[in-house]
Amino acid sequence: MPSAPKRRAVALFSGGLDSILAAKLVQEQGIEVVGLHFVSPFFGKPDEIRRWESLHGLSIRAVDISALFVRMLAERPEHGFGSVLNPCVDCKILMLRQARTIMEEMGAACIISGEVLGQRPMSQRRDALNIIRRDAGVRDVLLRPLSALHLDPISAELNGVIDRSRLLGISGRGRKDQLALAKRFALREIPAPAGGCRLTEQENARSYWPVLIHAPAPSADDFRLANTGRQFWHDDSSPPLWLIVGRNQSDNDALMALARPDDLLFKSRDFPGPIALGRFLGQPWPAGAVQSAAAFAASYSPKAVRHAADTNTPVAVRVHAGSLDAPGHTLSVTPSRIPTPSWREFSWVEAREAIRLGQR
Repeated sequence: MPSAPKRRAVALFSGGLDSILAAKLVQEQGIEVVGLHFVSPFFGKPDEIRRWESLHGLSIRAVDISALFVRMLAERPEHGFGSVLNPCVDCKILMLRQARTIMEEMGAACIISGEVLGQRPMSQRRDALNIIRRDAGVRDVLLRPLSALHLDPISAELNGVIDRSRLLGISGRGRKDQLALAKRFALREIPAPAGGCRLTEQENARSYWPVLIHAPAPSADDFRLANTGRQFWHDDSSPPLWLIVGRNQSDNDALMALARPDDLLFKSRDFPGPIALGRFLGQPWPAGAVQSAAAFAASYSPKAVRHAADTNTPVAVRVHAGSLDAPGHTLSVTPSRIPTPSWREFSWVEAREAIRLGQR
């Protein structure tokens, strides 16, 4: 006789309210639920996992999909971007494909997702929900407990592992039903209704888009770098030049941690100020660009700017390859934010138009 299906499930767990409730709905049927918290440069809070486990009585593991996600962005998402740079449909497909692999490795019966029919305009319309489960190859195993009664039953419901009568039929954008359910489960903490994805925010998208179009083979660390400090480009040069200037000590520490051996690090020698990082994008920087970047970085040191203005003398900036501990050389520069070449930030307006034109 065939063995009975395992009473175990994996759940996409973002830390948001819907993902918590979906997992709890299945867990209360006596089924072991393992949360999968997906992580990339654009979303994920792995440092919260231990706290979530304590709060919600769940077992949760981090799943890093950074490389796969960046490749999907670089190749352009099949189903396009949302209102900013968010590939919501392709993102969910990618997560579900990974979840299916983990589900099968664990011998689990199904995948749980907190999606609610009609809640989000791009990824939670009925047609989008059907596309997601079809393209992810999870039609037979994807359970959406909060809206299950509006959807076709899956195999785990048909074979009795999941009691369909104990699932829900929530739909629409309101949260009244979810808040009532949170009260029934006596949740000690109710997350704010926020997406938590940096790709939905215009300020981040204008930093990410130039990486996608200018980096020859963008990596996850490139986007972690795009999350850090002030972002500047000189995109009239060939190849384009990318300069990041720290805003505070936290940024400076991050820049030093993200620096690669071929990157350039700029630091004022005699005055306090930020670290700047020049990313290597396949070709060494021209000497003139290094000089200009040093002057630009020095302009963010108020004491260096004041000294240069008061004494009419240049200041010294040290340039190191890959690490401040590596041997470097000193450049004499006049702090300036209008050097040649000109360093500029991408605006959201130009990024938005380029994103629209750059889609498949």
